[in-house]
Amino acid sequence: MAIFLTGATGYVGAHVAALLLENHRDQLNLLVRAKNQQEGAERLWKSLQLHLDFPRFYEYLQTRVNIFCGDLTDARFGLSDDDYRRLSETTDSVIHCAASLNRKSEKVCLNVNLRGTLEVIKLAQAARDLHGLRRFSDVSTVAICGHRFNEVVTEDAARDWSRSDYDPYARTKKFCEHMVEELLPDVQHTVFRPSIILGDSRYAETTQFDMVRSFVFLAGLPVLPFRPTDKIDIVNVDFVAESIVTIHQKEKPNHDIYHLSSGVGSQTFRELTDALSQVQSKSGPLYLPALEKPFTTINNWLADNLRGNAIGFGATLLKVFIPYLVWNTVFDNTRITNETGKKPAPFSAYSYPLLKFSKVGNFTYPYRSWPADVRQAAASAALAGA
Repeated sequence: MAIFLTGATGYVGAHVAALLLENHRDQLNLLVRAKNQQEGAERLWKSLQLHLDFPRFYEYLQTRVNIFCGDLTDARFGLSDDDYRRLSETTDSVIHCAASLNRKSEKVCLNVNLRGTLEVIKLAQAARDLHGLRRFSDVSTVAICGHRFNEVVTEDAARDWSRSDYDPYARTKKFCEHMVEELLPDVQHTVFRPSIILGDSRYAETTQFDMVRSFVFLAGLPVLPFRPTDKIDIVNVDFVAESIVTIHQKEKPNHDIYHLSSGVGSQTFRELTDALSQVQSKSGPLYLPALEKPFTTINNWLADNLRGNAIGFGATLLKVFIPYLVWNTVFDNTRITNETGKKPAPFSAYSYPLLKFSKVGNFTYPYRSWPADVRQAAASAALAGA
């Protein structure tokens, strides 16, 4: 039997897959958007090489990974009857990480988040009806809480249908949570809500750059249009992935919903900029909160009118994230820290290496190609496992 993991080629999903492969014994059923097994394997290698060398990856590919080539938004993932039956028969739990974070396109979010989640739920129902389903874990987001200001939000108070949403991503993910509850009432299910995920506390390398671009831009400004004492809830991806895996593999978790966040321990803008300034031996920025509205107006104009260049691209990213930078809202993480005994790393402790790696590499990761001589790689994998 296996864990069915969606989103293994994404940032969080790849961290989850690597942890499961390295620290657990489960088989993994991975849905990968690819035309054939080889293309699927190559896409998977691209996502996991941040975590594994090729010999180790290839060993897992041969012994514990089952690739299903399909699309989240197609009926039954576009799989053949035989493959869908095999997926249903061998899946004993689900971790649903796949999602569209496209906060601008309602169409994309509807297709990937709503239709895709519905297909995952239908697969879970099929597995449940065949042999039972141990657990359904849904990776959501704290953004489902809607418009907030100056709050500490607990898990049970976060989903409030009377509040407006900031964007299609938050709106669709909120409804995804609802679908899981309504359509899998007899299956143990867990909802994980990460806050702003930025980097890995263990090393500088990353493959996700959108939020990093925004922070690099903001870190370079001499004046910031924010309140310096506002907190911003940033969490490291290694804490998020380890929390998901730990709770999913636990027989009886204490709760159904967990905020994977920095909570009341979130740092202020001033704390973050002071840390960056100190490590670079520079003076910190000047804070002028009165500029928030004009800054937002100018930034949105640049995003709408300077498309196709670096300034317009940066402005577009900021247009998406500004609402989450000025709401001074954090998400109580007492449940997860008490249950796992682990706490997220302060962003100031690893932000500079992350920003430096991203700037030096021009916001790209130096991916390694699939080896030309796979037989030699296989031999290396055998030696590595000996």
